[in-house]
Amino acid sequence: MATRPTRKLDTFANPAPARDYLVHIEIPEFTCLCPLTGQPDFATMILDYVPDRRNVELKSLKLYMWSYRDEGVFHEAVTNRIVDDLVRVLAPRFLRLTARWYVRGGIFTTVVAEHRKRGWKPAPYVELGRFPAESSTRG
Repeated sequence: MATRPTRKLDTFANPAPARDYLVHIEIPEFTCLCPLTGQPDFATMILDYVPDRRNVELKSLKLYMWSYRDEGVFHEAVTNRIVDDLVRVLAPRFLRLTARWYVRGGIFTTVVAEHRKRGWKPAPYVELGRFPAESSTRG
């Protein structure tokens, strides 16, 4: 496998295609450059997706994210480009990328971009019961 940055995203077959399940990935070391100043911008990328037929291979995702390190790009543009690239290779039922940009000039920026497969609706969320606090069960 390559150990250099690349825009190629590898995938593998979903091991449970009949079930909706969430894949949650946190990428705390994303970097790119400000297109105006050339200074580095840093973000934590949080990827959540419900796969359909394909899942993303994590090493290829790491190398893909690394490929932006020397690119000048606005926060909104890179967040949406990453979503578009992931949707192109995965065709997921649902995908959300939350880009939490570190402070620059006293301002934090968060950009959230989503994709939903046409016709897909998530199952209703089930809240399981909580155990009573210990103090309320003792006399």
